[in-house]
Amino acid sequence: MLTVSNVHRRFATVHAVNDISFRVAEGEIFALLGPNGAGKSTLLRMLVGITRPDSGRVAWDTGGAISDRLPAEQIGYLPEDRGIYQDQPLLTVLEYFGSLRGLSRAEARASGTAWLERLELGARLKDKVGSLSKGNQQKVQFAAAVLHRPRFVILDEPFSGLDPLNQEVFLTLVRSLRDEGMTVLFSAHQMALVERLADRLFVMQHGREVLYGTIPDVRAQWGGGRRLVLHVEQSSALALDEVRAHAAVSRVAMLENGAIEVTLAGSAPMGEVLARCAQLFTIVDIRTEQPSLHEVYINTVGAAIAPSTQEAA
Repeated sequence: MLTVSNVHRRFATVHAVNDISFRVAEGEIFALLGPNGAGKSTLLRMLVGITRPDSGRVAWDTGGAISDRLPAEQIGYLPEDRGIYQDQPLLTVLEYFGSLRGLSRAEARASGTAWLERLELGARLKDKVGSLSKGNQQKVQFAAAVLHRPRFVILDEPFSGLDPLNQEVFLTLVRSLRDEGMTVLFSAHQMALVERLADRLFVMQHGREVLYGTIPDVRAQWGGGRRLVLHVEQSSALALDEVRAHAAVSRVAMLENGAIEVTLAGSAPMGEVLARCAQLFTIVDIRTEQPSLHEVYINTVGAAIAPSTQEAA
């Protein structure tokens, strides 16, 4: 549905977006990730049409033609900097935003009312926005972005400032958008939530691509390897050194609970390592682990080499 091809965007000496390319398929949840200053917000503004690339192309499938812009009624946008009117009633705000996206007043009122009920704010539709908690205001802003049932939804930091309960609410909401036929692109810093939500992801650093693909894909690209966690009756420094010396092992560590953590090198076969460990230790319990997205992200972004120009804004 969206194809970003070799996009560049500069601001004076800052190369904020540097040769970025990716695709978002219709009906998927796609995560755009990166640290502060990576260029994500600049890229999102180009997707929405607030700014234009200096070079390269943002191409949308509008449902019959390819265009540089998606019609306003087909796109929903939740900006990182929230912007709803604090002194207006909830339903009035949603009617206004619905009208901006092509709904009649009656359609906007009906959809806004339905969303407020869905978000457990139906009893407060006449209350002013400023009377709500931060989390509930974010729910209203979310409703304003999607009440016109867009084909494509962009959510910039939807989990920012939310407590764990409201984070779960938003996870459910984003999945429901996908289930209702919408395509979702979101940006977030909470890797544990991203890992539960995203079908695919794209990681930026200093305006450039760092990782791109499904979560199994990016684990493989990182090459951090799988882990064996062994609970053994006893261990010795000599036995641990023998495990470390195995060609398929990249790291061995003792955990606080006395277990041994063996990290495999890349896609090295597990069977050989496990067989060697069984010769060296009496294993009473074993489990395998994949590196978390948080671990992949920290190690990959932290290892990215800064370009000679300034960091992206």
